[in-house]
Amino acid sequence: MSRIGKRPVELPKGVTAEIKGQTIEVKGPKGTRSFTAADDVTLSLEDGAVQVTPRGLSKRARQQWGMTRSMVENLTVGVSDGFKKELEIQGVGYRAQMQGKTLKLQLGYSHDVNFETPEGVTITAPKQTEIVVEGIDQQVVGQVAANIREWRQPEPYKGKGIRYKGEYVFRKEGKKK
Repeated sequence: MSRIGKRPVELPKGVTAEIKGQTIEVKGPKGTRSFTAADDVTLSLEDGAVQVTPRGLSKRARQQWGMTRSMVENLTVGVSDGFKKELEIQGVGYRAQMQGKTLKLQLGYSHDVNFETPEGVTITAPKQTEIVVEGIDQQVVGQVAANIREWRQPEPYKGKGIRYKGEYVFRKEGKKK
């Protein structure tokens, strides 16, 4: 039995859900998102909560049960609160700034890196060493943050690079003489 799938997804104030067959559409103050569930589960709306139940006891139905419930919960959190990833830049001369919809990064290369903000995501740089990625789709927010981090991942000797806020970078000792 799925411990995740058993619990219903409560809809917060200001969020409405509409189910049409296997597709659920969730509307909230930040926008609208939809998700199409697999045929192995059934979606139902009961007392202001979305309930997910499996159709049968096959392994695939049980897998889809918990996954579908998590996806529906992510939809409700996204349209009500949104998702946020914070990045911090460490290194001498490394900095970031927003110019319109372009994130301009100076990361020790011979040129500046220009990162265009994709649709559905907002990027801000409150300080020169901080980047905040926000949006209503958890997968897109995480992917954009990973793409920015990819330009200069933290290295293990000095710790220079772009890292997630609170991320621990394992440090190595340098070469001994």
